Amino acid sequence: MDGVIGIAGVLALLIVLGTLIGIANRTNFSFTWLLVAAGLVFLNDALLTNAYGLIPKVFPDSEWNWQGKVLALACTLIIASLPGFGWRRSGLTFKQAEGSLRSCIPLGIAYCSFFVAIALAFPNDGASTETIVFQLTMPSFEEEPFYRGIVLFALYETYAGRVRKFGVEWGWGAILSCLLFGLAHAFSYSDGIFAFDPIYLGLTAIPSFLAVWIRLRTGSLLLPVILHSAGNSIPLVI
Repeated sequence: MDGVIGIAGVLALLIVLGTLIGIANRTNFSFTWLLVAAGLVFLNDALLTNAYGLIPKVFPDSEWNWQGKVLALACTLIIASLPGFGWRRSGLTFKQAEGSLRSCIPLGIAYCSFFVAIALAFPNDGASTETIVFQLTMPSFEEEPFYRGIVLFALYETYAGRVRKFGVEWGWGAILSCLLFGLAHAFSYSDGIFAFDPIYLGLTAIPSFLAVWIRLRTGSLLLPVILHSAGNSIPLVI
């Protein structure tokens, strides 16, 4: 039940904040797409938690949530294949926008440097083989297509207004998708109390903004996935 209440809190924040942003510019706002984005977040959370414990675990002794990640990724890919989304529009393509890769090099270095700094500030005691394999694959494979893929697309459909800055078309959807990614790691509910960790929000939202810029600049999730895997792995080897 704690998990259900926790995600309900996230959805409430998304809908209230998203609606307030939309009211400020009603002609470019689609409440329907905001609800779609909220529905995606709920569905993703339900699958990550194996329907909040209702789906039996295939590998109950596993150190990590392989099953939840696989279920969530499969659902994301199915949704991305729907006509209203589309794999290419969701960033699920290997094709990179012309001339974009060179411009992404500085941000890629900044992204990895950020995690090197974290690893040096918070040393790791070592990791098991399963941990290394999991961190190299599942977080980036599942989270990037979701947050920088279908959720980003849904939120960009929610707010039609765009501002071109730093070589990409920014919109409220980019900001909200980063906020959602941060809340997924920093917001929780347990023992009758909502908990929020602003430091953890910053530690996740900052690289999320870098990943969003790369996703928008290249038109692809390829580099964000690679960088996400690198970011998760760096603390395990330093």
